Amino acid sequence: MRSKAFRVLYILFLLFSGFGASAQLSLTGKVTNPQGQPLAGAEAYLKEPGVQTAADSQGRFRFDGLASGTYTLVVFAFEYQVYESRVELRENRELAVGLQYLSMELSEVVLSQQREQRFALQRLKKVEGTALFAGKKSEVILVDNLTGNLAANNPRQVYNQVVGLNIFDYGDAGLQLNIGGRGLDPNRTANFNVRQNGYDISADALGYPESYYTPPAEALEQIQVVRGAASLQYGPQFGGLVNFVFKKPAPDKKIEWVSRQTLGSFDFLTSFNSLSGTLGKFSYYTYFNYKEGSGFRPNSDFSSRNLFAHVGYQLSSDTKISFEATLLNYLAQQPGGLTDAQFGEDPEFSNRPRNWFEVDWRLLSARLEHRFSPRTDFSLYVAALEASRSALGFRTNRVSQPDDPEEPRELLVDEFQNISAEARLLNRYTAWGRDAVLLIGSKYYQTDNQQQQGPGTAAANADFTFASDQFPNYERQSQFDFPNLNLALFGENIFNLSDRFTLTPGFRYEYIRTRSDGSYRNIVLDLAGNPLLNEEIEDNRTFERDFFLFGLGSTYALGRAELYANISQNYRSVTFNDIRVVNPTFQIDPDISDENGFTADLGIRGRLREFFSYDLSVFGLLYDDRLGEILRNETRTNASGEEVETGRVVRFRGNIGTAVIYGLEGFGDLDAAPLLFPGNERVRLNAFLNLALTDSRYTESSQNNVEGNQVEFIPSVNLKTGLRFGYGNLLGSLQYTYLSEQFTDATNAPRDPEDNQRGIEGTIPAYDILDLSFSYAFGKFRLEAGINNLLDNSYFTRRATGYPGPGIIPAEPRTFYTTLQVKL
Repeated sequence: MRSKAFRVLYILFLLFSGFGASAQLSLTGKVTNPQGQPLAGAEAYLKEPGVQTAADSQGRFRFDGLASGTYTLVVFAFEYQVYESRVELRENRELAVGLQYLSMELSEVVLSQQREQRFALQRLKKVEGTALFAGKKSEVILVDNLTGNLAANNPRQVYNQVVGLNIFDYGDAGLQLNIGGRGLDPNRTANFNVRQNGYDISADALGYPESYYTPPAEALEQIQVVRGAASLQYGPQFGGLVNFVFKKPAPDKKIEWVSRQTLGSFDFLTSFNSLSGTLGKFSYYTYFNYKEGSGFRPNSDFSSRNLFAHVGYQLSSDTKISFEATLLNYLAQQPGGLTDAQFGEDPEFSNRPRNWFEVDWRLLSARLEHRFSPRTDFSLYVAALEASRSALGFRTNRVSQPDDPEEPRELLVDEFQNISAEARLLNRYTAWGRDAVLLIGSKYYQTDNQQQQGPGTAAANADFTFASDQFPNYERQSQFDFPNLNLALFGENIFNLSDRFTLTPGFRYEYIRTRSDGSYRNIVLDLAGNPLLNEEIEDNRTFERDFFLFGLGSTYALGRAELYANISQNYRSVTFNDIRVVNPTFQIDPDISDENGFTADLGIRGRLREFFSYDLSVFGLLYDDRLGEILRNETRTNASGEEVETGRVVRFRGNIGTAVIYGLEGFGDLDAAPLLFPGNERVRLNAFLNLALTDSRYTESSQNNVEGNQVEFIPSVNLKTGLRFGYGNLLGSLQYTYLSEQFTDATNAPRDPEDNQRGIEGTIPAYDILDLSFSYAFGKFRLEAGINNLLDNSYFTRRATGYPGPGIIPAEPRTFYTTLQVKL
């Protein structure tokens, strides 16, 4: 089987490597300011092939491997006017590009609009570095253009232009990101491949893909979101890619200091301080971010410390190396979940004073970027993670039960170690007389993770030590190692079949070996709590598989619009949480297996004149062997080895069946200022609409009461709309969010408002939220302020089956914030 797979792979490589023999031309240039000084870091972009590069320390840029023809060259540097020119290329050419200053009398909002005219695209270019995005559904969030609560990473405001995202919202100052969409569980963004600056940051990309670390929005330049077709380059996940792109070192300063201090409701305090600059061939960007708060519920104190450092060195005009280090530590007290009755009576109630959560995250990465030849670029990153998360507390599926201070707390400690390397080779060539781009790459990913579960102390403090000697008959005890291995090879090729039509086929080959080595204790107690059985059971498993994924994307240009379509196979590996975690609120099917299926998009995007941008698409997803949860009677093994029912109802997690999800996603942004206030560049007025209409069904299932039901975590209506407005240096935004009712399990259990015991099953009712934010810039200072949940609505977005619950996790009531920024 393996040799056959590699023969197929070799044939695909030959197919993708069909280079034409047409002449290759180069376009070079030098970018200078009005005094004739070089502008390092200026961005040069050729519209037609969709390629971009940055000027080196001497202000020089270069495009190679171009066919003879006419190109549109655009050059941009912040605080300079955008340069755009048509270039006839019949032989190698060198240009001198002189940029002019923007008028110093223009306000910050006008500078922002100048940048947006050229670069605030709501999608990625066809080619970005050594990555291809032609034919894919992609969205780009330009963080500097947001007016919102960046200090708290407020996801409603940060991701307001990304269509169809479903967000868990419970006011932890953005310590964790919880987004899903199209039927994906939002919990810790586990159904996306999550990266920063191109490398993985989750605990284990396949074995445990939960993201306990989220970069602060204040440090980001972009957030790139690429939907299902990203599987070809970034992994097999159904969700696609979320990539956090950090701010670049200041290209024209030796040192630039940015300090942002924020105060808010419930003792919220953050301090963000960054330094960046360029000294010849050396560049750097670093920040330290501190957060603390007491939360809106009792037992909700938290604090975090996050340090990041990037250093880069330009070895030559063709070679650059960079190194990055990330350190994060946070400790949070968790108030636990509520029943429906408790939530209705008092959403701020808490009966869990002893629950704690701690994360310690350490990331290192190195990156090499090299131009082998005028038409071939290469990149290599190596990254390593050493991290841990510890969850401690009293959790039971009887959520209303008060915490007994004499009883031990449950403690789960996970240790994560992984190392990864990804190499990419991108070649621009001509095929049949037209530009084409080939990407070929490979990835190595190895993990060595450990998980231990058992009794914690009976104290109330954040003591993450096991107390097995003190509580030997504690029922939920286990210790496992999870050594996983993943090898991948991927390729894509952009074929420009005409001036309008492009086709992008791609493939990904995956080899995955998932192992579980360890044991758990089987303890049976009598009614008095005395042990009838206390034995250790070994549970060692190995799950090895390899497979191909294929995809195809296409675009067709229609003036200022573009039709796009793509289809891609997807795959989700079972995680080691799926294999073994003892949880009092749900059971795992011992025969649980991987998910597979495909994602497809068909849409149109573009601009109408200069004032309206849009992206309208339909999508479809097929999940086979979809993992999900149903309610059923709990079973346990008795002393005779027989499976018997305990009388408790639990969530049962396993392969529920086949699901189909489909819908309409639309985004529109109207720049009304030129229409209502022509000629007044100080006015800004934008209205945006972000709407997803989604339907779903389980088409078949081996479980009772599932077939024909709706898929969980899918509101049929997901709406975000609002205004961005301003005059001069005063900017504001008003945003309205609405999500309709959604189910939380495959049996579509309804909500029972009178439930005073559990709170872990039932629907999430429809909710709406209004957010208002302002910012004002004056010289080197900027003042920001706002109110989140302006109408003070009481709502929740999650029913947790484990931490931070179990039970309903209420969302924040009305809160305010204010930020002072100084930039020197």
